[in-house]
Amino acid sequence: MIKFFKKYEIWIFLVLGPIINVFFVEARIKGYMPTYIYNTGRFCVLLVLLVCILKITRGNQGIKNLFKPMANWKINPKWYILCFIYPLAAAIITLLVKGFYYDLDYSTLIVFKATTFRGFIALFVWAFLGEVVWVSYCIRELSKVMKPFYAGQLVALFWALWFVPIILLGEGVFPEIPVISLFIYMMGTAGMCALIYDKTKSGTCVLTLQYMLNLTLAALPITPTNGGAPTYTGFAVVYLIGMLSLTYILNRKKARQTSLEFQN
Repeated sequence: MIKFFKKYEIWIFLVLGPIINVFFVEARIKGYMPTYIYNTGRFCVLLVLLVCILKITRGNQGIKNLFKPMANWKINPKWYILCFIYPLAAAIITLLVKGFYYDLDYSTLIVFKATTFRGFIALFVWAFLGEVVWVSYCIRELSKVMKPFYAGQLVALFWALWFVPIILLGEGVFPEIPVISLFIYMMGTAGMCALIYDKTKSGTCVLTLQYMLNLTLAALPITPTNGGAPTYTGFAVVYLIGMLSLTYILNRKKARQTSLEFQN
């Protein structure tokens, strides 16, 4: 049994994660837990599942290595700047396109909504737990056997599947999110995480990206509740296109540098 877990470790987690979340969401629907426990608990359950699997396959050292990328924070500041501005830039572009298409006053679209201190903390915790599970572990492990871009897109599939029961049952997520739009959004989100991690190997940098993304969705009228489902879909598409463009540009630049070094 242990050999089986070691051989298929990553796939066991990717499959069990979304399945266990179905039962966890159902428990909330039936009133077995309060909302405040559920909101953060769904991420904690995912982390506990991963820790249990790593304890079986790699022992305590495997659990320690799970958080190791978070210690790598001394990187070129340009990556932090990119992580700070990218989600906000994607949101503003989306709203500007929306205003142009519907001939709306931009001042009524680009309005920041205040977030409570408790909200800031919650968004940070969710970003941290998500980074550790989906990036520091999943994308990092899959990148050992495939290119980071494909690793990110594979993780996007399971990440979205994990969110599906939350959306369908309407618990703890922005309501009215179209499932197809969710998958597009996760392709862009996981793709950006994979790109940043590939270039920096920094969990802290990816955490910055994910935290800024959470803040952007909370502060600007992008979600279906505040901006309508088409706005969310538009944001997902813009985020994805931006990710694909950055991936192409940065990888082409890296290929040129490698070619020059080889010639020299």
